[in-house]
Amino acid sequence: MTLPVLDNLVKIGQLKAEPRNAAEISRMLSMAHTRLNDARLNKLSAEGRFISAYNAAHAAALAALRWHGYRSESRYTVFQSLAHTLNWPATRWRVLDNAHQKRNLAEYEGFLEIEESAIAELCALVADLIDDASSLVGEQ
Repeated sequence: MTLPVLDNLVKIGQLKAEPRNAAEISRMLSMAHTRLNDARLNKLSAEGRFISAYNAAHAAALAALRWHGYRSESRYTVFQSLAHTLNWPATRWRVLDNAHQKRNLAEYEGFLEIEESAIAELCALVADLIDDASSLVGEQ
């Protein structure tokens, strides 16, 4: 199911149109569940839990994008597309954008300062994201 707003992003090279692949989407959602479960393991470092929650969010958001027939190389675009793929308001997907910025600081500059409350908030949001993406594709 194509979406006009996302079709415009294809035209400018921000997204690629690609046929839906149910097996790939199922694997992404499975990975999202696994990463979220990892993020909830208190024996892991705060950094490890944050990165796991972030990776779970990316996998679930990408599954929703793939369900609609698109792919992106940009993690930011995958999160921003949630406004169209799952009708998420900006207040929700911008939390993921904030996590993306923190993840980039960790990956590219070796700096990650994260509070437990932020990890808990991210995990709760990611659980909602996985549920919404699973509902979209009919997997629960």
